[in-house]
Amino acid sequence: MDSLVISNIRQRPLRSAISVFGVALGVTLVMLFTGLSRGMSDDLQRRSANVRAEIVFTRPGSLATSTTANLSMKYVDLLKQIDGVEAAVPVIRHFYPSGPWGVDQVEGVDWDSFTRMSNIRLVQGRGPKAFDEVVIDEAKASRNHPVGSSLKLFGDKDLRVVGIYAPESGARAKLSLEAMQDFLEAPGKCSYVLVKVTNPAEQVAIARRINEKYPGNTVQLTGDFFPSIEKSIPGLAIFMRVLVALAAIVSALVVMLAMHTTITERTREIGILKAMGASRRYIISEIEREALAISFLGLLVGFALAALAGFFIHKATGLIFEFGPWWVLTAAVIGLVGGALGALYPAARAANLDPVTALAYE
Repeated sequence: MDSLVISNIRQRPLRSAISVFGVALGVTLVMLFTGLSRGMSDDLQRRSANVRAEIVFTRPGSLATSTTANLSMKYVDLLKQIDGVEAAVPVIRHFYPSGPWGVDQVEGVDWDSFTRMSNIRLVQGRGPKAFDEVVIDEAKASRNHPVGSSLKLFGDKDLRVVGIYAPESGARAKLSLEAMQDFLEAPGKCSYVLVKVTNPAEQVAIARRINEKYPGNTVQLTGDFFPSIEKSIPGLAIFMRVLVALAAIVSALVVMLAMHTTITERTREIGILKAMGASRRYIISEIEREALAISFLGLLVGFALAALAGFFIHKATGLIFEFGPWWVLTAAVIGLVGGALGALYPAARAANLDPVTALAYE
């Protein structure tokens, strides 16, 4: 006699497919949201690591994830006079809506001084000069933006790509500082000043020296100014935990409903098994095995859907997805444990059926 697991899945393919999809949905949601968070965070950290300055000088309350241009350019020359400071470069960072999916960013820089400090180079074209010119990194250029093409920034402005640079550093698109000041109507202002010190080993002492010289401003080490996505959005970690819990509940409910329907449809078959001497343990194990089989198939489908969705979203929006092994393991546990727990009640109900009553069931 075929196992209940194999026969039920084989005889009722539509219901089994719906159950598999329900588990896959929970797995896909976990993988997509965590993959997006991890990908964006790692991408931000990677680009920030290529900013060679050791210190960031800005106004209080200014964040790496917000648009502000309220720092006077006079500080650029003042910072250069501090003992131990090698160079000071002003930057404007601006965030703007990018399509229906999210937010993008662009920087205004003095191209020559910024490239010297950040150690980046042009691989094609030249630096920005006119107000309608922009340079982009190789990752952004790979999305059909060669030199000479038109790039829409700020939601509605078409700018001409005049250069492509490497390696990636900060925002993927950069205008001249004057162009950004004109766009934001902030003449003589910047968001922050990148400070390069002569001896990196003395950066903490120099940061303290700057803070004492110009109190009332914010002086941070570069690693502290460019935080990860998780740190810059305090509620994100809680949101992820809630998402994981909801995914587990969805998986458990889907499997519970599928197994409950299975018990109802197979009441006579279960009665026959019990009349032939099948133990309660055997009945429960068969139901649990079926639930685990459905959950396992749901995991495979969920991982495939998440990878496919991540690929197409990246192609359409440029958002980075990274599926970390920890979250893959978490999603697997959610699917399997949720399915097993969801099948407990239907399995116990099947094991407690009276054989005589079950055989008489129509």
